[in-house]
Amino acid sequence: MGSDKVVVTCALTGVLTDPKVHNVPVTPQEMAEHAKQAFDAGATVVHCHFRNQEPGKGHLPTWDLDSVGRILAAIKERVPEIIINMSTGVVGPDISGPLACLEAFKPEMAACNAGSLNYLKLRENGSWAWPPMLFDNPVEKVKRFLDVMMANGIVPEFECFDTGIVRSVGLYKRNRMFEGPAHISLVMGVASGMPAKPQWLPLLLEEMPPGSHWQVIAIGRQEIWETHRRCLELGGNARTGLEDTFYLPDGRRARNNGELVEALVRIVREVGREVASPQEARRILNLREP
Repeated sequence: MGSDKVVVTCALTGVLTDPKVHNVPVTPQEMAEHAKQAFDAGATVVHCHFRNQEPGKGHLPTWDLDSVGRILAAIKERVPEIIINMSTGVVGPDISGPLACLEAFKPEMAACNAGSLNYLKLRENGSWAWPPMLFDNPVEKVKRFLDVMMANGIVPEFECFDTGIVRSVGLYKRNRMFEGPAHISLVMGVASGMPAKPQWLPLLLEEMPPGSHWQVIAIGRQEIWETHRRCLELGGNARTGLEDTFYLPDGRRARNNGELVEALVRIVREVGREVASPQEARRILNLREP
């Protein structure tokens, strides 16, 4: 589903990025500050992972309701208009943490990982960068997330790491596992998933349910920006942030989330489109009234 207006998302911090090495926000104040930077640069949605708030543990995720609540409250106090898209991804069958957060805070949107992937990466010498792991998202697990999202008026954003996962979203739709248009994020650039190649996008578009909203989550360095450009030319929405990349189109390292959003918004305008306001974004994405 194309529109002249582009909904811009900023993924503020990611899952395990070490704040001692990279300038990713962890505390409520840092998350709020980066959300404000992103909003001022043109983002209307922030995708939020939540980090352990204990000293020295900021690289670890948390589903602690008090910690998550303080982060969300700080973001909303600083940027009342912003749309919260809550992460839900966990390995294994125990999804009690993210489900409790969805029920407690009822964000307007939440990620829903739509299928399983062998999550792999190699070092230059051919050894594994980490032990090969299965990011398991069987249909029963997906359905448990969707049941809670549908019961609480939360729009699911389907993260799709591979082509079969994109097609699975259409099957979920036909099986009535969710209501409304599909919101699809094409995760591109993970070594064992779809590559971040612009020429893949027209083919992937053909596999989406009619009327889908979509965007690219491009993982990598400056080579990802041409994939963002092609996505925008084809009518997609846009996402960037320190979860996805540390590098600007010219190869420089981004100092913060605001710089990445500024770079993406420049491309939005170069292809002849304009960023959506929060009100326009909510209308485009069919979100409930906050």
